[in-house]
Amino acid sequence: MSRRPPSPEPEPLSQPAEGVSFETAIKRLSEIVQTLERGELPLEESLRLFEEGVKLSRVSQQRLDAAEKRVEQLLAVDEQGRARTAPFATDAADEGEPDDEGPPF
Repeated sequence: MSRRPPSPEPEPLSQPAEGVSFETAIKRLSEIVQTLERGELPLEESLRLFEEGVKLSRVSQQRLDAAEKRVEQLLAVDEQGRARTAPFATDAADEGEPDDEGPPF
């Protein structure tokens, strides 16, 4: 019975967890979990990966919570069953794009 050679350790992210996309964070988190589950790393390296995974998990959960809040706002209805509208912050406003405060004319 031959044993598989150890898989290479996943490369750390080149930017802080807060700056990566949700999809990139989840992919990296999955890589970290797989690496830790193999149990082939020294303790210090395992702890470093675990810490990175916790940060990614927290950032991802915050993004999911924000997305859920936006969906709830978009699907909200009033007592008569009519769609309720309310302004909410978007990433576009943070990037210097004009706000939708009125008609563009």
